[in-house]
Amino acid sequence: MKNLKAQFKIIIYLFLLLNISSITLAKNIDKFSDSRNISNYFSGILSIHDNQYEKSYFYLKPLNNLEDSHYNYSQYYHYSLIALNKFKEATNYSKKLENKKLDNFESNLISAVYYLKNKDLKRAVLYSKKAANKSQPNSIQNLISTSLNSWLNLQDITDLNTALNTLDVIPERFQNIKNIQNFFAYCHYDSASVDEMFKKLTFNPDIDYSRYYFFYSNYLFSKNNKIKAGKILDSSIVQYPRNLMLKQLKVDIEKKNIFKNNFNCKNITNIIAEIFFISSNAAASQNNYITSNFYISLAKYLNSNFISYETRYAENFFNIQEYKEAKKIYKKIKKNGSVYSWYASQKVASIFIKQGQKRNALNILKKSFEEIINPTTYEIFDYAEFLKNNERYEESIRYYSKILNLIDPEDTLYAQVMNGRGVAYERTNQWKKAEIDLLNALKARPDDAYVINYLAYSWIEKGINIEKSLKMLKKANKLRPNDGYIIDSLGWTLFKLKNYQEAKKYLEVAIRYMAADPVVNDHYADALWMNNKSLQARYYWNYVLKLEKTEEKLKKEIKKKLLFGLKS
Repeated sequence: MKNLKAQFKIIIYLFLLLNISSITLAKNIDKFSDSRNISNYFSGILSIHDNQYEKSYFYLKPLNNLEDSHYNYSQYYHYSLIALNKFKEATNYSKKLENKKLDNFESNLISAVYYLKNKDLKRAVLYSKKAANKSQPNSIQNLISTSLNSWLNLQDITDLNTALNTLDVIPERFQNIKNIQNFFAYCHYDSASVDEMFKKLTFNPDIDYSRYYFFYSNYLFSKNNKIKAGKILDSSIVQYPRNLMLKQLKVDIEKKNIFKNNFNCKNITNIIAEIFFISSNAAASQNNYITSNFYISLAKYLNSNFISYETRYAENFFNIQEYKEAKKIYKKIKKNGSVYSWYASQKVASIFIKQGQKRNALNILKKSFEEIINPTTYEIFDYAEFLKNNERYEESIRYYSKILNLIDPEDTLYAQVMNGRGVAYERTNQWKKAEIDLLNALKARPDDAYVINYLAYSWIEKGINIEKSLKMLKKANKLRPNDGYIIDSLGWTLFKLKNYQEAKKYLEVAIRYMAADPVVNDHYADALWMNNKSLQARYYWNYVLKLEKTEEKLKKEIKKKLLFGLKS
């Protein structure tokens, strides 16, 4: 990721240098006559692409009136202002662009949102229309602006059918979002058919609509229909045991707390905020975190009491390795109930692991886990997995075993727990126990490619069941055809069966997926040697010695190979 960022910075720098040079030669931008301004603009754009908004604001703010000649400046400056929650300043800047007839989609959208938040609906409608006019047809921009405009126009509409016709302006390619909007409309108008609409929305099993179980349960509780709301909530948690919103709602109800996630479908502002959240998710799925942060910031502004939006925001910074900012947001999330606290602690622990601070990670998660009064099986499982993944195998075994005393083989967690404990047993040289657990995991989930791979590879390393392992790994490879670990295992099995030519083919593919993995490179080098390509084999063995992740035991083995080669 860091190398990609460095390469991207070089590309941006060259682009700007060429662009600014041509502009300066044309004498179109007086602001760029000062080298300090060129540096500020360059630094501001790089900061935006690193999602470092304090820095980008610092660099871009002094470049007043640069928008006259450089369209991108206003867009980047707006991104900085919104991310820093400077909505008044952003709206004033939008007004400045409008006066200069330089307004764009972002400036009009910001104005619409600002006036909506401040209950100036007349202006909000005006700017939502202008934003729609500035958007590209069939784009996310068009979806957002037309949706915003439609919901604003519902203010004076009293019947559901007219409202549904008003909302029916979204392009057909966004059918899922149309269904979501219709559900919110039924909810907003207290329709007797809201239950039917909810079932229609969540009918497709291929789409995760767990979020909307929360909205529906929340709506039913607001209508004092507690029995039905409780049933919907309980069944949805069984179906989606990882959904933070549902789990926290359950805890809040049991403890008679004020709901941590404040959402009211009677409030159009809340619904529009959710449209921004959907758009933010769409942008994040395409790794466009600048746009995602822009939309999630608008959502947070419209509904600041909805903690779910903070999780999206934190996840964005986590994904781009801006860990300082991510930790700051997770610290805020922790204050919103036990479910969110445990989630945030896991994420912060993950950050410490990535930063090479394993002790801090272990301490923070241990403390957080001990603070949970009655941990669920999923919370125990999370902790056991964390311990296993950080080589605390004996401790993890205790927690896996605890879960197995609480669940039966039909439980959705059973196979995962068996697999996790099996791995921990194998790593602590308790093979008989490991083999039993892995076989039980496979019995519960016959098509789990990763369990198949781990068990088969373990047999191969022990020199047993090799023919059976080959069949299993061929199945795993069909289930997960692009997984480097499985391809490596399949190639290594063929190697053990002395089918060196075929083994080389698979291991060569595995290298493409896992170029920096020491074991895969070692396997490939062995295959090269046995295919009479000793020079290439030595190259790869030497390469493994240079890799940071290569363990000492493997290094010793490779040094022997470099001296004596392999025996057939």
